[in-house]
Amino acid sequence: MNRIATTLSIAAAFAAGCAVTHFMRPALAADVITAQVIHTGELEGDALAPANASGFRNKLFVSADGATISIQDGNTPKHLHNNANEIQYILEGSGTIWLGDKEVPVKPGDLVIIPKGTPHGGTKVAGRTIKAIAIKTPPQAPDDIKLLN
Repeated sequence: MNRIATTLSIAAAFAAGCAVTHFMRPALAADVITAQVIHTGELEGDALAPANASGFRNKLFVSADGATISIQDGNTPKHLHNNANEIQYILEGSGTIWLGDKEVPVKPGDLVIIPKGTPHGGTKVAGRTIKAIAIKTPPQAPDDIKLLN
């Protein structure tokens, strides 16, 4: 008798879960994507965004289901994101960054892949600060940053 009740309970829970999933709308992005050309070379200083206390600038351009795309310029302390993967395409500037447990050189044209939970940042520039396109998936929550020493 207990096996029949358990089996029926599991089947009913599964069916209820399927029904709820079918009727729930998927999460939608905060913004709508519009067709556009972004001239990244023209985005300097406050045209990019006001600088924070450490001089870092970040401007969000696209927020779509599952990802955000922004342009970042400046130095960030060494940190990690537990829940967001990050891909950076270096537009301008060169130097070294922390990636995992070592410092690696970066220059314009480099693509940096940063899986979630990977320490990164701590930039040491050679001249101009590093300006990069940053793609985060899923979008980084405001509290998903852990500063490291």
